[in-house]
Amino acid sequence: DREINTTDPKYYKWTQWIFLKLFKAGLAYKTEMPINWCTSCKVGLANEEVVNGVCERCGSEVVRKVKSQWMLKITAYAEKLIEGLDTVDYIERVKVSQKNWIGKSTGAEVDFVLKDKEDKLTVYTTRPDTLFGVTYMVMSPEHPFIDKYKDSIKNWDDVVAYREMAAKKSDFERTEIAKDKTGVMLDGLTAVNPVNGKEIPVWISDYVLMTYGTGAIMAVPAHDERDWEFAKKFNMPIIEVVAGSPVDVNEAVFTDVATGTLVNSEFLNGLSVADAKKKIIEFLTEKGIGHEKTNYKLRDWVFSRQRYWGEPIPIVKCEKCGYVPLPESELPLELPDVESYMPTDNGESPLAHMTDWVNTTCPCCGGPAKRETDTMPQWAGSSWYFLRYVDNKNDKELVSKEKADKYLPVDMYIGGVEHAVLHLLYSRFYTKFLYDIGAIDFDEPFHKLFNQGMITGKNGIKMSKSKGNVVSPDDLVRDYGCDSLRIYELFVGPPELDAEWDDRGIDGVYRFLKKLWNLLMDSKDKDIKPTKEMIKVRHKLVYDITTRLESFSLNTVISAFMEHTNTLVAIAKKEGGVDRDTLDTLAVLLAPFAPHMACLLYTSDAADEEDSVD
Repeated sequence: DREINTTDPKYYKWTQWIFLKLFKAGLAYKTEMPINWCTSCKVGLANEEVVNGVCERCGSEVVRKVKSQWMLKITAYAEKLIEGLDTVDYIERVKVSQKNWIGKSTGAEVDFVLKDKEDKLTVYTTRPDTLFGVTYMVMSPEHPFIDKYKDSIKNWDDVVAYREMAAKKSDFERTEIAKDKTGVMLDGLTAVNPVNGKEIPVWISDYVLMTYGTGAIMAVPAHDERDWEFAKKFNMPIIEVVAGSPVDVNEAVFTDVATGTLVNSEFLNGLSVADAKKKIIEFLTEKGIGHEKTNYKLRDWVFSRQRYWGEPIPIVKCEKCGYVPLPESELPLELPDVESYMPTDNGESPLAHMTDWVNTTCPCCGGPAKRETDTMPQWAGSSWYFLRYVDNKNDKELVSKEKADKYLPVDMYIGGVEHAVLHLLYSRFYTKFLYDIGAIDFDEPFHKLFNQGMITGKNGIKMSKSKGNVVSPDDLVRDYGCDSLRIYELFVGPPELDAEWDDRGIDGVYRFLKKLWNLLMDSKDKDIKPTKEMIKVRHKLVYDITTRLESFSLNTVISAFMEHTNTLVAIAKKEGGVDRDTLDTLAVLLAPFAPHMACLLYTSDAADEEDSVD
């Protein structure tokens, strides 16, 4: 009776309600965004779904296409998401993954004047102390200055060809460190280093993304591996500015520069890295050519999908009023019936063809308006489901304060490590936002997190229907029983680690359960008086199983059963059996792991019907 279904309108009414609250708080907005576009599937793809420039699923060419997308301003919560990690019990690897994804850094924004142009090329750098080592700059192929100064760029055809090539790559491919460095120098655009007045060339290269930072970087090849490789390939100067390299920086990059002394840096010479950072930021601020800046790698959440299956976004666009939210009383806004769920050739959602549904009136002025035809991503409903479990039939509010106070936040969340960043981050973002608007009284969704490993196929490859390496449990259940399979899965290794599937070990588990069964069957009708040894083994068994279960050491829970069963079998041979309290305790402890067998063992009438485990 606690069941939820994120696709049920009674559930997604509240998913849409959350979106409206985000919109009204200024945290949901629409903007132009480049996406990965599969030319065959005609849908946008995540970076992970693009491999070597083609769609992972169909193998067709993927191109970059600019589309208007709904965004959630998760970046507004970047600092709170970092600070909250100090209040929860997550393994360090998960905390590090979250912090790395958010990517907080401190440094400076610096303006590089474009020679004889009205604009300045602004960059963000965590190492403003190395400004005297800048020998060139790199812009993203999508940077707007490229088109703006098209007439000044003498090698425009080369630029166009390079941009077309870059458009076929995902962000992951573009920023891969090991890939060959490519780029085109913009012949006709030159920047000026603001600290020494030297003119430096401006390049475009696909390893710089328009969606991160300012879309441009300053390159210090002596102390950055990627910049060094780029400079060597295109024969550009390399200037050491932090002393300590064991070889000439023209022969090898020197990146061990977290500490050290500045050289070749005029007024910074002789200063430590820490002191040089402070002094250069003071200099930049005083001259009006830069300022201190805290930056985050985290980008706002792309919340649009151009497909039918998803929660309709409860927004209409009015020519007079702009984007207008639906009244909460009109939720849920349900999907219309359609004849075809196929994506459109121009990249619009199938809903765009449903003119009777799309055409509506503006809730604000009553004039003609059009519904939003993009739908929400699968994350929309799955980022807050844990709140609804405790009050799933409430049609008046997301969750009642009374029930939330009783059951929430979640004490223990168990999930795969693949969810350690996005799903967890989105759930934490939703929870913090709902806390801020007073919908709930806590700002972290899960007290404790446990990441279980995965049972893989041969060679550690994830089991997948597409890979054809899925193992059906039906034959094992038929031959050994489902309890044997459950126990064996727990016994294969620590639950937090991946384990390669090998069913040869199930025989040993099956023999153990037969031994346990026969021990209890042989003793259940005997009036065995407990000895001190039996009582000691019983208490030790309770302690071992309880402590190992509470620490999630499930494989050692099974080994404890095996060890104590062997001990009890030896005692039974000596004493003629085992006392009833010990037998009952064994059955109760076994129930979470082998429930069917434990039920038969504990219920004497049922056990009487069975002569052996066979």
